[in-house]
Amino acid sequence: MTDSGSWVSLFSGGKDSSWALYRALEEGLNVSHLLTVHPGEDSYMYHVPETRLAGLAAESIGIPLVDVEPDDLDAGDVDDVGAQGDREIEPLEAALVELQSDLDGGLAGVTAGAVESEFQTSRIQEMCDRLEIGLFAPLWQRDPLELGREMLDAGFEIRIIQVAAHGLDESWLGRTLDADALTELVELNDEYGVHVLGEGGEFETFVTDGPHMDRPIELEYETVWEGTRGHIRVTDARLGEAKE
Repeated sequence: MTDSGSWVSLFSGGKDSSWALYRALEEGLNVSHLLTVHPGEDSYMYHVPETRLAGLAAESIGIPLVDVEPDDLDAGDVDDVGAQGDREIEPLEAALVELQSDLDGGLAGVTAGAVESEFQTSRIQEMCDRLEIGLFAPLWQRDPLELGREMLDAGFEIRIIQVAAHGLDESWLGRTLDADALTELVELNDEYGVHVLGEGGEFETFVTDGPHMDRPIELEYETVWEGTRGHIRVTDARLGEAKE
């Protein structure tokens, strides 16, 4: 792993990108910035729900956040999914090129939270190859149940903020992803094929606390249920008391 230069953490505030950041810090990588792409209503490459919460998470973590605001990605109705993925990586790459010139020692690499998605990871790797930087992807091809347990053992507090799969009803919205929830997700994987960590978009999460955060994030929200899928709509979010 590159010792010189700065690392940028591709960050949504969800569990996977948060874990990649946490592991990078544990490995001693110099993470100078977090970077969040706000994709709008739909995306093949990026986490979509409640990305504005990433700013609050960055404040708790104590690392500056770069917000990337692409034009409408038009991901709702596409004929060529591969071409769409290639288009969606462009604003991220442009932001990294712009940031690269401002970093002392240059850009060493990026962190990413992909577990099994070749669609996402191959495009991020190709981007890194073009920029001649490294990729730190500590979740890649790990056992999802083992990863989930590691997150909980480390002290991550994870909130489920969106669901879209058979077996995940409205009661999962706002639920804490704890050991009991992991057990239920294993059962849902057996019955419906739900990925234990939601890698197929079955659910999305937000990390409200962790060992890399100085203050927990407190949320107030309402649930929006649309028959077979739903999400939370955050009405208030704030940092709690600093940890001793």
